[in-house]
Amino acid sequence: MPQPPKTVNTVALLGRAHSLLGFRIVDGVVGAGFPQKPAHSAVFAQIAPNGSRLADMARRANMSPQAMGELVDGLEQLGYLVRRPDRTDRRAKLIILTRKGQACIAAGIATIDGIEQQLTDRLGERGHRQLRRLLTKLLDNDGV
Repeated sequence: MPQPPKTVNTVALLGRAHSLLGFRIVDGVVGAGFPQKPAHSAVFAQIAPNGSRLADMARRANMSPQAMGELVDGLEQLGYLVRRPDRTDRRAKLIILTRKGQACIAAGIATIDGIEQQLTDRLGERGHRQLRRLLTKLLDNDGV
């Protein structure tokens, strides 16, 4: 007897969308001439325009300072970041974007803008607004 088609659950769909979007953003940034790995997105998503402390970035990314430090080390070697003394605390270092890092973020924003347009093209203006509203509702107060 044939099995009914298996319905994919919402969590799996959200996970696939997250993964796909992450890879598409990295592909766009790499295609713009800024080589990096998908994991590096955790750094770029957390760094403040005027610099950030590593521990603060790790906390916001929900990862250990050691893991964040490894990512920062890799991006520093690629020339996207530098470590500078924090003027407010001589014991601390700030992670600061270089010009290359700022250009990389600009390429990421341009890629995201393109993906937003593709979502509008695919879902229509109304559907895209509805998707944003539902995702915002889901994520309010940390969602589920």
